[in-house]
Amino acid sequence: MDSENIYDNDTRPRKPKVPLRKMVRRVLLLFIASLSLTVVYYALFALFFSTETEMRLERENEMFEREFPLLQQKEALLSDVIEGLDGRDDHIYEEIFQASAPSLSPMTSVRDFSGVDTIPDHELVVYAQRKLDDVIESASAVEEDFLRIAEILQDPSFVLPPMNNPLDRFTFAQTGASVGDKINPFYKVPIGHNGLDMVSHSGEPVRVTADGVVTAVIKSRKGLGNVVVVSHAGGYVTKYAHLEDISVKKGRSLKKGDKIGNVGVSGNSFAPHLHYEVYKDTLVMDPVNHLFASLDPEEYVNVMILAVTTGQSLD
Repeated sequence: MDSENIYDNDTRPRKPKVPLRKMVRRVLLLFIASLSLTVVYYALFALFFSTETEMRLERENEMFEREFPLLQQKEALLSDVIEGLDGRDDHIYEEIFQASAPSLSPMTSVRDFSGVDTIPDHELVVYAQRKLDDVIESASAVEEDFLRIAEILQDPSFVLPPMNNPLDRFTFAQTGASVGDKINPFYKVPIGHNGLDMVSHSGEPVRVTADGVVTAVIKSRKGLGNVVVVSHAGGYVTKYAHLEDISVKKGRSLKKGDKIGNVGVSGNSFAPHLHYEVYKDTLVMDPVNHLFASLDPEEYVNVMILAVTTGQSLD
């Protein structure tokens, strides 16, 4: 038997060939099975074992679950306390000033623009034009005022009035009644009020509002109580009343900002406050008009609103 016959008649079993598609399918199935087992193993591990971070978070959650009901109780208690304080504050303010307590800002208002879509366009145009004309007219008036002020300031004989705030810490909510007929808190009848009530705590420092000389120091248990009167250049005079104590003497020269005493309730005073008066050549001036240099525009407008709307004085 020759060699060719030997190889041609080979009867050994041969390994069958697997198609490529079937091989890829097997690999994918094996990969999916391995991935699924990994997920199952991780889930089982996570179910019975916790990492340090998970254990810490679980402890925090348990603490929060215990604390949350207590925090809810405290929050409800604080809400009741705040509501009670608001009501008490409104009551006290009404008793003192015969008016509602001021909001965060009297300039803040809620405007209802509902129904604008139903207004015809031509009416909106007419309204906007009228408002624009008003603004232009107001701007012209302001410009004229500035020109007049500039002319006055250029006059060598002109002297600025006292324009500083006599209290270091003062907000518009501390504004009381200003000049005019106000309800007296003791007699409950309208009586002429020649100054501005500036509500403050007893002991707060009171400072002179411009350079001047102390022309009178009055200590009394009646009327305006302890009073300091200061004369300034240009015929201006300022008066500071209901002081707790006085730290200056008659004849002393003062610089703007010098301390003259402390806020108190001396004399016929309904509550601790500074009664501040300004005169020009013996004429009563409204002190509110002399505070704008110490306040920003919004604060100053709020002070003006409260000073006008407060119907009861504190003295």
